[in-house]
Amino acid sequence: MLVVTPEFKADSPHRYAQLREHGPVHRARLTSGVEAWIVVGYDAARTALTHPDLLKDPAPAEDALARIGFTAHRAGVGLGGNMLESDPPTHTRLRRLVAGAFSPRRTQDLAPRVRQIADELLDAMREHDEVDLVAAYTEPLPITVICELLGVPEGAERGQFRGWSSLALSPPSEQQRAATASLIGYLAELVARKRARPGDDLLSALAQEENAEDGRLTREELIGTAALLVIAGHDTTVNLIGNAVVALLRQPGQAELLRARPELIQNAVEEFLRYDPSVEQSSFRYAHADLDLDGVRITKGDVVVVALGSASRDAPQQQGGAPADRLDVARAVPRHLAFGHGIHHCLGAPLARLEAATAIGKLLRRFPHLRATGPVAEIPWIPGGMMRGPRSLPVRLTAG
Repeated sequence: MLVVTPEFKADSPHRYAQLREHGPVHRARLTSGVEAWIVVGYDAARTALTHPDLLKDPAPAEDALARIGFTAHRAGVGLGGNMLESDPPTHTRLRRLVAGAFSPRRTQDLAPRVRQIADELLDAMREHDEVDLVAAYTEPLPITVICELLGVPEGAERGQFRGWSSLALSPPSEQQRAATASLIGYLAELVARKRARPGDDLLSALAQEENAEDGRLTREELIGTAALLVIAGHDTTVNLIGNAVVALLRQPGQAELLRARPELIQNAVEEFLRYDPSVEQSSFRYAHADLDLDGVRITKGDVVVVALGSASRDAPQQQGGAPADRLDVARAVPRHLAFGHGIHHCLGAPLARLEAATAIGKLLRRFPHLRATGPVAEIPWIPGGMMRGPRSLPVRLTAG
């Protein structure tokens, strides 16, 4: 049985490539302690992400999960009550309420502000020869954008969001439970303020939906949706930008190509998503009936997780590009599953693409001598959970 350890996660692209040689579906023990089927092949992943018997409702697996002390997300528990942890028709209703705020057109309206935030952070970085790029740039940019979109006021809480969300997505522990409670508690207080004095922001709009006569949003759903938007709206993009920079530090020729041909940046973002996505594993799906997945028998009550990073490396590509294990920012139309597939395809994909293209393009132009301060192989990675990304990224900005 595969055991997903911090060491595995630090080297996961290579480890998953080895695993795919032995088949697309494997038994695994995740960092959460849960035993699950992990899907590593592209075709099997697409099937699993849309299979009618693989649902978000944890009912068939709850007894087995309880025996190891794991509590599944569901309405009123943990980060449950949001669209990511729901099935239709609840999922359909919740997604519709926020879809407009993340449409491609609304996202483009945010582009000038995203550019401004990036420029301000880069201006501040110019005062230093060396910085931790996560703390100085890849983290504050997405946090500022999502907080402004949601209407989170400036203050100490913004600085705590990354810590809260990272811990909330980590394996169960006292710290994880405390962080989840802190995030939910803060959002509950903020929503109450928005309900009393609404502003021109997404949380204010959602708070009014709770009071709608047709009851389109319960209080639990409102808080769960707010928590999901905070976490998915910044943590994923923090790591996407960080992973892209690490990839470019490992292959500086690709960075030089992007500097020489900045028109490639949109295509490059798709390649970064294919090559090393921030959401390495999907959230849990639960088998509601016995089923066959690429020749593997899945039993009712089993947990299934899709290794989105592995499946993306396995996606068929047009001929003429570099091998799948190489970054190629000029790859023709890179295919991937970084944003999922089916009804749970990431709602914030347009915003993530905008932020990544802006952040990476500007960083490369501003700092042509950017390089790691130490061996790239020693960059520390997030040790557990769904996400993949550098915990810190010490870089030198100047020549010499």
